[in-house]
Amino acid sequence: MERRISGHTGLLALFGSPVGHSGSPAMYNYSFEKLELDYAYVAIDIKVDEVKDAIAAMKTFKMRGCNVTMPCKIEALKYMDELSPAARIVGAVNTIVNEDGKLTGYMTDGEGYVNDLRDHGVEIRGKKITVAGGGGAATAIQVQCALDGAREISIFNIKDNFFARTLETAEKIRREVPECIVNVYDIADVEKMTEEIRSSDIFANATIVGMKPMENESVVKDLSAFRPGLVVTDAVYNPVETKLLREAKEAGCICMGGKGMLLWQGVSAFKLYTGMDMPVEEVKEMFFK
Repeated sequence: MERRISGHTGLLALFGSPVGHSGSPAMYNYSFEKLELDYAYVAIDIKVDEVKDAIAAMKTFKMRGCNVTMPCKIEALKYMDELSPAARIVGAVNTIVNEDGKLTGYMTDGEGYVNDLRDHGVEIRGKKITVAGGGGAATAIQVQCALDGAREISIFNIKDNFFARTLETAEKIRREVPECIVNVYDIADVEKMTEEIRSSDIFANATIVGMKPMENESVVKDLSAFRPGLVVTDAVYNPVETKLLREAKEAGCICMGGKGMLLWQGVSAFKLYTGMDMPVEEVKEMFFK
């Protein structure tokens, strides 16, 4: 790294907290070096109340851009000059591109999900997908699937104080993509969830169920929902194989873990920063084995 840092090296960063565990600096810096691009990428711990100053500093330092992770994605949107359709509908940004002081905010999490499907030979266009969850990752998946031509989306979320936000997201999708049917249900309704998964082409878990310390739990309670050929994905990537994926695999489903979404959202951001394709196969081999 130090051999390629010069007085012209452009700076990119990850903003959020905590970020010390992030694999993004290694992935991006490896790709910059591989493609002989004069950029360096660092992780900077930023709290929500520091976002405004951090983005002002990004302009001052003429940074090419940054990725934004929790808990800063919603706050960062306030300081953008323009938004991608996905960022506008989701109401959050995870990628910022700086064009001579003009900041454009993007949401590439959903792109990461759709492109990971594609990497496994699965297209979203014309398909029905059932999604468990109503948080940031779930919303990004729902919005991007609609934008990319999903026929129908059934959303299951906990009926708590945040359920209204899930209903709002569904209404936004209906307005933006009227040809996409969007349904919202209570995740506690096991019978309805089983019915919707059975009639779907793809099921996505975008909740934290399955992540430690809930590694012995699954969001799918009735295993009769699974069938051979159903695509089952889990946004959880630690553990690599969740209980959901183990049980789905035993039923003959096509299974995909959360690492692919993580990789492909970074691939989309890399393209926005550089105009070039990340060396995906090499990055997979180095960081996503």
